[in-house]
Amino acid sequence: MSFKDEMLCSNSHEYVVKDGNTYTIGLTDYAIEQLGDIVFLELPSVGDSFGKGETFANIESVKAASEIYMPITGEIVEVNEELVDSPEMLNEDCYEGGWLVKVSSNSYPEDSEDLMTYDDYKAELE
Repeated sequence: MSFKDEMLCSNSHEYVVKDGNTYTIGLTDYAIEQLGDIVFLELPSVGDSFGKGETFANIESVKAASEIYMPITGEIVEVNEELVDSPEMLNEDCYEGGWLVKVSSNSYPEDSEDLMTYDDYKAELE
């Protein structure tokens, strides 16, 4: 099974992948393509909590600056610090190595009801 088969996507172009009680959050390939060359990424700290739909990170490219929204309610348990130092890595791999944060969540089943499979997400973009 590929990474894309396991993830759910939001209308605002974030993805979630469930791994036990931890959820990996990142930006979809479509979002990265739209942004272009990434030059800056600001991520939250471990221990920070966010509600579904709240801004948890900021990203800047040569084209635009954008907010990144939390697709599920949760507490940050891990941050991909490597991306903060080298945000351009997102342009090469926004999935396996390009995840943004990992969260713990007690509200996942409910919070995921409006998320889409990757195939449905891609179909909605067309």
